[in-house]
Amino acid sequence: MKIGVPAEIKVDEYRVALTPAGVREMSEHGHEVLIEAGAGLGSAIADEEFEAQGAEIAADAATVFGWAEMILHVKELQPPEIEMLRPGQLLFTYLHLAPDPEQTSGLCGSGATCIAYETVEDPRGRLPLLAPMSEIAGKIATQAGAFMLEKPLGGRGILLGGVPGVAAANVMVIGGGVVGMNAAFIAIGMEADVFVFDRSIDRLRELDVTFGGRCSTVYSTTLAVEEMLPRADLVIGAVLVHGARAPFVVRHEQLALMKPGSVLVDVAIDQGGCFETSRPTTHREPTFEVDGIIHYCVTNMPGAVPITSTHALTNATLPYAIALADHGVAEAIRRDPGLRPGVNVAAGQVTHPAVAEGVGMEYVPVEEALDLERSLKPASTGRTE
Repeated sequence: MKIGVPAEIKVDEYRVALTPAGVREMSEHGHEVLIEAGAGLGSAIADEEFEAQGAEIAADAATVFGWAEMILHVKELQPPEIEMLRPGQLLFTYLHLAPDPEQTSGLCGSGATCIAYETVEDPRGRLPLLAPMSEIAGKIATQAGAFMLEKPLGGRGILLGGVPGVAAANVMVIGGGVVGMNAAFIAIGMEADVFVFDRSIDRLRELDVTFGGRCSTVYSTTLAVEEMLPRADLVIGAVLVHGARAPFVVRHEQLALMKPGSVLVDVAIDQGGCFETSRPTTHREPTFEVDGIIHYCVTNMPGAVPITSTHALTNATLPYAIALADHGVAEAIRRDPGLRPGVNVAAGQVTHPAVAEGVGMEYVPVEEALDLERSLKPASTGRTE
């Protein structure tokens, strides 16, 4: 199969979808890889490193999209990129479609089959391609929150870990999954007083054991959240519903319960955000203020540490990308049913129920959409440079 890797064009996105090691594996499976010139520079990977492992370098994204049968990407495609997709082409990337009807409509109109990293499942129902970025985002969330609590950045002016004789800050983590666990891990390491909220007693037990009782675990209810907000200096939103828009766990009116200069970090912003007052921000302008509360809502937190993130992402995605390239979508799903929920769009149809609900479009089962797709022959144009 012809594998294309364009450079990322989302603002402040420095990752690349494939490492030289990934190129080598693809080449050894008999696949061709074409990478846009400079795509790896943000992750400290030169074009020559890709070429040394068997990749060819293309002058621009249009060449990559026009030649490739499968596009490997990191973040959601931007409008100019969606316009370059074509029927029968395969897109494998993070999509986060539930809060984004415009992107969903564009992908449906392209006729491409679009598989989202974030909804691929393993045999236990976990999200193996979201996990490494969730680990990184959780750790960044605490680091960023600690920084934004500093007075020159608009925060309260409190040190997360305090000092002898002065109390540490209170960190409230809402959601005890991969993001929440890693956020709590860093906050504990910085010697803050940490409270993790979750609706699963079993998960709270696991966290209590994992952290050796070094943080408080709280069963999450509306009242419990409201009682904690006046005490919290930093609140990290780490709520996830597979493929769906994130639920609000802090409403606008509840900001009045918080201390001025407190910080909210919304790691769920890719899925619409779990604070009612959240809106997407960038690394260049990461925060805004609502009612005296600082909001940090960067949509690609792991993009700030691309050397770490790019390698972690390829480690996770590569086996799935190889399976898709080796066998095609239908056979890859037959061999690994966990790929099925990853298919969000196929042949112009929305094929994930949570995405369909989020964007208000009709849901069509993957099998039915793939049947429709079989009549579409992948169009591959000759590459010219």
